[in-house]
Amino acid sequence: MPDPEKRFAEEWRNAAYNCFSSGHKFCREVCPVMQVTRNESWSPTAFHANVVAMEKGELEVADVAADYVNCTGCGACELRCPNSLFTGDFYRFRTRTVDLVKAVRGLAVSQGVHQPGWQRWNLLTDERRHEPVLNGTPIEQERVRDWADGLDLPIGGETILFVDCEAAFYRTSVPRAVARILNLAGYKFGLMNEQWCCGGPAAEMGYEEQARRFAQHNLDDWRAAGVRRVLVLDPHDYITFTEDYPKYFGDAYDIEIVLVVELLAELIREGRLTPHVPVERTVTYHDPCRLSKRKGVWREPREILRAIPGVTFHDVDRVTQWSYCSGGGGGLPVEKPELTAKISEHRVGKAAELGVDTLVSACPWSERPLSEAGKARSIDVVDLHELLAESLGVAP
Repeated sequence: MPDPEKRFAEEWRNAAYNCFSSGHKFCREVCPVMQVTRNESWSPTAFHANVVAMEKGELEVADVAADYVNCTGCGACELRCPNSLFTGDFYRFRTRTVDLVKAVRGLAVSQGVHQPGWQRWNLLTDERRHEPVLNGTPIEQERVRDWADGLDLPIGGETILFVDCEAAFYRTSVPRAVARILNLAGYKFGLMNEQWCCGGPAAEMGYEEQARRFAQHNLDDWRAAGVRRVLVLDPHDYITFTEDYPKYFGDAYDIEIVLVVELLAELIREGRLTPHVPVERTVTYHDPCRLSKRKGVWREPREILRAIPGVTFHDVDRVTQWSYCSGGGGGLPVEKPELTAKISEHRVGKAAELGVDTLVSACPWSERPLSEAGKARSIDVVDLHELLAESLGVAP
């Protein structure tokens, strides 16, 4: 076994044995990949067992790297694992499956083991400074602010809005809705001078060096413009800015990160926004995994939905940590779009059981696969920010 793999196995040994030796496997039934494939090699338990085998010299990362594609990074396994409850002397280490998957992917890349879709995706992202966005939409640095045409938004300032690649180039109606809502509330903000991808997807696929370069660029841009606060509408960016960037920059990273959904709920509570246009839909809410499972943000989206007149809201049968995944995270749609499609079909099927005509999301990356799955069941997939803009009378 190469030295980097030996060091890796030593680093993750305790975490791996903690999972492997407990044998509970409670994680399987909440794992979105396991729900649709029943492939034990792609289970959270197997991800840890592989490290045990690596530590014993039975496997190398090249033998198992492809298995680690099959994870959306949702974090449900960590919440369901009894080890995370810190109960009893046996459970000494919190389960960190999401971190382990990222670490194995990073080890594989460092050892020259690449997944073809991810390698191409990150080469294109490095070249264009933004993700390719899957469908052939032209991606150019000069067009990153095209979504804001006509909105007269300033560049720089103490507070800026960061718009993820999917929303900036493909789901442009989402950031336009957000900007119009914030302008209606009198909330002042600007845009970056030269925004690059947040770097989070590169880190999730194992390309950490690239992720760090992109992070450094964005932080330098914020510093040069006097930015103290960054508004984020995409859950994936929110995870990157609140978890990856602090890891990269340590105490030097003092930027306040504000999730737009939480901000909008606050503005409604304060009376600065009052939804008044009825929206006649029967809806349920899709909890983005990176908000509900990994950040505990689930109340605020429901506050917003319940504030919109005309909406009939049926909540899911598994709220907060047990919510269903769209399959849109962790690089899965890039390498295995067919698996993402199955997970989204499963998610939309659960919405259909509630008798709704609309599934509301707050994650641009989840809305693409969910929309495709929704067509087969005549269920619209609508972004929460856009639905609120409609009720406020400022929809793009």
